[in-house]
Amino acid sequence: GFWVAKSNGGVLAVGTAKHFGDAKQVDRSGPIVDIAAPSTSDGYWLVSDAGEVFAFGNAVHHGDLRGQMSNEAVVAMAAHPTGNGYWLATADGGVFSFGNAAFYGSMGHVALNKPVVGMESTRSGNGYWLVASDGGIFSFGDAGFFGSTGDIVLNKPITSMTAARNGQGYWFVASDGGVFAFGSVEFFGSRGGNKNRRSTAGMAVTNTNDGYWLVWDDGTSFPFGDAPDFASSVAKQTVVAIEVVP
Repeated sequence: GFWVAKSNGGVLAVGTAKHFGDAKQVDRSGPIVDIAAPSTSDGYWLVSDAGEVFAFGNAVHHGDLRGQMSNEAVVAMAAHPTGNGYWLATADGGVFSFGNAAFYGSMGHVALNKPVVGMESTRSGNGYWLVASDGGIFSFGDAGFFGSTGDIVLNKPITSMTAARNGQGYWFVASDGGVFAFGSVEFFGSRGGNKNRRSTAGMAVTNTNDGYWLVWDDGTSFPFGDAPDFASSVAKQTVVAIEVVP
């Protein structure tokens, strides 16, 4: 199962996922941009583009960017595998660490060709990847570099990435549903080249590593590999992120 997050703070629980609350009624300065879950799966965090973190279920609040001057919008969040911390990434490649999530570097001091759009933690929690909208990948700590689309002209920009469970590869997805696989991970199919009614907001890999879901910005999900098919289009529009139940 998986959770789908909407920019208005709504959360849709799909399949085996449970609903632990949402940020629709909370006081926040901007739209929700990402959702992340601790490995215990009994909760999740939502983050706004202003860097405000909201914790639900047994997910613990370890701090956020409230009161800190960040000129750049937060675009992604990654959970530390222990669930005792998390990272926030900004569009300019800045990284902010909270709880037991350590800082391994950022691109905040480098002029990027394109903005950062996604972030993933390594399995050990001792590193992370950032991906830019051109598919450029930046690896830190024990995160390996397995290739990128940074030197390829893409039809549409990358919207998110997801890492293999063993940390030996990753996938990117573009807004047209194109999927790019690097490292030890397999390509199970994509929506690239199809007539797509909506833009692809994100992807999530199954717990076996042998499949994934692509999710449109209206919540419609497309299963590939061993991913089961779920009716998730009830989310309607403004879906911004998807997180698999650990």
